Amino acid sequence: MPTPNASHWPRQRVAIALAFLSQGLVFISLTTRLPRIQDHFDLSSVETSVLLLVVVLTAGLGSVLAESFARWWGSHIALRAGLVGTAVGIAAIGAAERLPLLVIGLAIYGTALGMVDATSNMQAVALEHRMEQPILPSFHAAWTLGGVLGTLVTLATPDVPLGVGGLVLMILPLVVGTRPFLGHERGQAVAEAAAVAVPWRRILLVGLAIVLFYMVDTASTTWGSIYFDDVLDSPSRLVALATLPYLVASLVARAVGDDLTRRLGPVPLLRVGALVSAAGLAVVVLAPTWPVGILGFFVLGLGVAVIAPLSFSAAAAIAREGVDDDPDLLRRRVDSVIARFNQFNYAGALLGAVMTGVFGAGTLRLGFAVPMVLIVAMVPLARAFAPVADAPRPVP
Repeated sequence: MPTPNASHWPRQRVAIALAFLSQGLVFISLTTRLPRIQDHFDLSSVETSVLLLVVVLTAGLGSVLAESFARWWGSHIALRAGLVGTAVGIAAIGAAERLPLLVIGLAIYGTALGMVDATSNMQAVALEHRMEQPILPSFHAAWTLGGVLGTLVTLATPDVPLGVGGLVLMILPLVVGTRPFLGHERGQAVAEAAAVAVPWRRILLVGLAIVLFYMVDTASTTWGSIYFDDVLDSPSRLVALATLPYLVASLVARAVGDDLTRRLGPVPLLRVGALVSAAGLAVVVLAPTWPVGILGFFVLGLGVAVIAPLSFSAAAAIAREGVDDDPDLLRRRVDSVIARFNQFNYAGALLGAVMTGVFGAGTLRLGFAVPMVLIVAMVPLARAFAPVADAPRPVP
């Protein structure tokens, strides 16, 4: 049952969910078109990995910029700026006819990607704290729903030129940027927020978990379509089916994630999920045909999906320790931690995108075998997600 506070924030909750949905739809629309981009520019798997590295590195830069923007103007303003940047970047990618222009478009998009990732999660953890209940999984479910829609769009429009698709996709983030996000009062607590010691050692353990998640997630969403095309020899119009079952399963897991977290707690939920994820990747690696590959990606999505939202919740809870009497200071401290914590995403994305391509240069089966082994490390890491004993009172 929702707490009484839940009814106070419906417009903000919808706005934040739409930001997650927009991010997922644009990102998956882009990655499911990677085989077309690869063919258009005649790129090898290693060259494609380098382009993905551009996105990862500029996304890290965008996360750093988000911290500075949020510190002075609030995460809601920084989120709007990131959404506008997303629209510009995706339009530039669609219009690129030469490789240098594609790189520029990817750099713009990557920077905006990092800003939106960081600030949408800042907004989400702030609202979760005010509502006093787990809601991060449902926000990440909105991202996944956007990804499902993006995959369906790719499947339905295989022959639409990339430039036309880019112009259509840029509309959504621009519209979402006008929504009423969770505002913050401007204060003078910048120096004080930086001065309060943050328990980074504990946050690092949670960060390692999100590295593992994004390693698996990026390998699936980025290389899944190419794996279906090159290794499992699926029909060319159906290569996006590698991403769709993974996203549908992730959507199911995240949709029930709020309730499962309340009932079971994060630690057992993450341990079981890690084992299910490893099993799903084993099916992917050993799949003899593309229908079996679909099953493997579906099982993987069921197991791995809740790691990311629970990681952001845990990092924010740790950041709040010892600061419960100054709402402005608390907000700035949590925003700063989330912006820096968000960069763990890109360490995982770097491993998932680049390592999968490099290890899978001969065969992508080997590329997917690496995350299959590493995701098992979530079993011992789950201990870091145990709830904080003395959580501070909610920000009024």
